[in-house]
Amino acid sequence: MNWELFARAAEVVRNAEALVITAGAGMGVDSGLPDFRGDQGFWKAYPMYERLGLSFVDAANPAHFHRDPTFGWGFYGHRTNLYRATAPHAGFFLLRQWAERFGLDTFVVTSNVDGQFQKAGFGEDQMLEVHGSIHHLQCLTPCSSAIWDNHEEIPIDFETMRARHIPLCPHCGGTARPNILMFSDFSWVGGRSHGQQVRFDIFLEQHRKERLAIIEMGAGSAIPTIRYTSERLGERGNATVVRINPREPYIRAPHISIATGALEGLTGIDRALNQP
Repeated sequence: MNWELFARAAEVVRNAEALVITAGAGMGVDSGLPDFRGDQGFWKAYPMYERLGLSFVDAANPAHFHRDPTFGWGFYGHRTNLYRATAPHAGFFLLRQWAERFGLDTFVVTSNVDGQFQKAGFGEDQMLEVHGSIHHLQCLTPCSSAIWDNHEEIPIDFETMRARHIPLCPHCGGTARPNILMFSDFSWVGGRSHGQQVRFDIFLEQHRKERLAIIEMGAGSAIPTIRYTSERLGERGNATVVRINPREPYIRAPHISIATGALEGLTGIDRALNQP
């Protein structure tokens, strides 16, 4: 890897007055989480769905909760358990250290629903989870706009990929579902994410005239929400994007492209920041 790229990215961080962290599924790979890249990647993580002939798009669909909630919760219950058990990799903590070291007001924008940033110590008031969070629930119907914390224990039968426990809505007694924006989803309650978006808009307005560093990790083009967010922010005259991505790193100059995984890229930048 070209040391010059790490050094340039370090200068962006060092000279910044505010920091936006943007992250897609690739951010969690170094923590051992699957990124579901393509059907083969999904089936590698979940071979039982290959046997059933279901892709990630098929599995991540609210229709299962309506037709067979034990099957819907099989996928999301397993992911709930996986994300609860996973420790964030060191790169999350490097980002926090940079924000503290350089006094950078920071906001995180992520398409991930795993809650890893919060587990690494980022505050709820500095998060925009554009697709929601598996750690929050809503009514399937929904009977109201209520969103509540997911404290459910959801054991899974791995032979059938069905949950042995179905979370229920405390308001109507019907099936509850994760507060996640799924595919073909018309019943997602977006109030929590909308509130986060409002806070992010305020953050951007507060730092409108300041030098902004955008550090993007693991954001692919298949679902390009995060890449577009970074690029839109990078159009500001005082903003620079550092895109860290092992397979799709390209971004137009003067932004910086680093073709590594998230942890390797962040570690390289950190080494450059610590050079005398």
